[in-house]
Amino acid sequence: MLWDNHMHCNFSGDSDANPLDMINSAKSKGLSGITFTDHLDIDYPKQYGFFDLNLSDYYPTIKALSDENSTKDFTILTGLEIGIQPHVADRCNKAASDRPYDFIIGSTHIVDGWDPYFESFWERDDEKKLLQRYYECILENITAFTNFDTLGHLDYAFRYAPSEQVKHNSHLPYAEIIDAILERIVKLDKALEINTAAFRKGMNAPNPAPSIIKRYHELGGKLITLGADAHTPEDVAADFARLPDLLEDCGFKEFAVYKNRKPECYPLR
Repeated sequence: MLWDNHMHCNFSGDSDANPLDMINSAKSKGLSGITFTDHLDIDYPKQYGFFDLNLSDYYPTIKALSDENSTKDFTILTGLEIGIQPHVADRCNKAASDRPYDFIIGSTHIVDGWDPYFESFWERDDEKKLLQRYYECILENITAFTNFDTLGHLDYAFRYAPSEQVKHNSHLPYAEIIDAILERIVKLDKALEINTAAFRKGMNAPNPAPSIIKRYHELGGKLITLGADAHTPEDVAADFARLPDLLEDCGFKEFAVYKNRKPECYPLR
């Protein structure tokens, strides 16, 4: 009876999904609840430009759907996935605080004005140098902005690395900067998101990789959140069946759901 706490509907620039279809899909899959976390990427590069979120309509619409469709066995929560950049940290903070959201994901989608999702990012330099810089940007971002509850898809950039060798390579070359990121979120008492979209992108593990999840636990991390990063009803809770064994092997027996920005923990089984 897991929860999917990372999903997008037609309020996000990269999804056409009707939110009611996402709700019905989650119910049909036997979930205990979901959290809508549509994209807010302030000052997203104009060459990509599809992440403007209609904040005035978003919260009231999702809240109304929650009121109409939540039951004693199924809960619909409201959230945001905020794409962090240091120069817009104040605007991100205002957006996160402006409505009574249940949950805020803090993600890094932009590295020095470029998104790893696109081939143009990888054409700029050696892949390993770009991945090092990606992690450096995450640390810069979570130093500038702390009004989030979970750190989204920590090794997101690995999904899109053009070289299969790099895509499935060890994270050891980046161990020092990854440790700094994990130590930062442990100190801030933030959760680490386990994002199963990586499986759909051809990877053999979630974002982040099990080695990073284990390291988070070793460093004192206690909170994890689960999300499929679904943009269609079909992908709600995708590959969640893989998580209990994997996460228990990393030292976790529970996952967190944020309600009113506070974590409640539930068993993985």
